[in-house]
Parts: sequence; structure tokens; C-alpha cells
Amino acid sequence: MDTAKEGMKTAMSGISVSGRGEAFGTPDTLTVKMGISVAMKTVSEAVDAAARRATDLIGALQNLGVADANIQTSDYSIHPEYEYRENKAPRITGYRVDNMLDVEILDIDRAGEVLDAATAAAEDEARIEGVSFVVEDQDALLVAARTAAWEDAKTRAEQLAELAGVTLGAPVTISESAGGVPSPIYPRAEMAARSATTPVQPGHETVSVDLTVTFAIDS
Repeated sequence: MDTAKEGMKTAMSGISVSGRGEAFGTPDTLTVKMGISVAMKTVSEAVDAAARRATDLIGALQNLGVADANIQTSDYSIHPEYEYRENKAPRITGYRVDNMLDVEILDIDRAGEVLDAATAAAEDEARIEGVSFVVEDQDALLVAARTAAWEDAKTRAEQLAELAGVTLGAPVTISESAGGVPSPIYPRAEMAARSATTPVQPGHETVSVDLTVTFAIDS
């Protein structure tokens, strides 16, 4: 019996390694925070004008196939606007109404067309504050990333066992952490020219899995 190798086996309780896997998917849903911002002399004028603009914007979305279930009011506010004068108290000059929506666009191919139609309907009162892409069903991506992470961890453990001159046993402990990386998006800010549709590029979304695995050492 090789007593040195036997002593090493006794001292080592296992081989712990980490593995990482990634999977990529094309986003199938675009979420846009959009709406209107209207300023008028009085509250009632601002509310009426904002209601008309918001109705026009929502109608444009509906005409292009965005379902009511995918249009949700996310913010509504009324606040005064002030004129600030040197050595004088601020003076109210009017009132602003903001009405923002969270809109889910399920047909990525028509996303640019939808954005253009909505901003055209709201005209100068249109506001777009943010866009994000997502893969609605991430289960398949997660399975693929987890498989890749496992293969990575196992390969590392097998190499370490070979270098140490021991036999790799069964996994004893496994821990996982998973995450998604937001996909890049490139909407065009300038929407004045209506001769062309605003380009929207979904890019890709990355799902990553990190595993920490401890393998036993067979005697």
C-alpha cells in the first residue's frame, strides 16, 4: 500500500470546484415606458388636454394590435410649474399633467412601427422614458445554462482528481446561483422624420448559472 497516497486520501474530504454556464436567447417582448406630458394654464385645461392625448396614444397602440392587458398606467401626476424671479417669490405659471404607461409589445418585428404610431398620436406631448427587452420563457435557457455549468464543474473536478492521483467520487454538495444579463437595445431617439420606421434591435439576452460542487474521493 502506498502510505503517502493513503494519507492524502484521508486528509482530503473531497474536491470542491466551481462551474459556469451561459445560454443565449432572442428577446420576444419589448416593454416600453411611454406616455404624455401636458402643461396648461389651469388644472382643468391640463387634465382635459392630457386625457385627449393619452386617449389618442392608447388608441394608436390598440390599432396596431397591442392588447388592453398589455397597457398599464404606471404613473399619473399633476403639479404646478413655477417661474423663478430674482429677489421675488416663485410664481405659478401653469400646471403639468404626466400620464405614463407600461406597454408590452409582443410582436418585436413591429416594435418600431408601434413606437412611431404612439409618438405621432401624442405629438409634442409624447414621452418615452425607457425600453427593455426580455425573453418571456426563460426555462429552456436556464436548463441549457445549468447543463453547461455542470459540465464545466465536472471537467474541472476530473482534472484535479487526475492531477492528485485520486479517484473522483459522487457529488456530495451542490449549490447554484443564476442570473440574467439585460440585452442591449438601440432605439433611435429622433422620431420627427416619419418617412422611415424607427429601427429597434432586440440583440440577445444571456442567462448564466454558477455552480459550486463538492465531489467525494473514492477510496
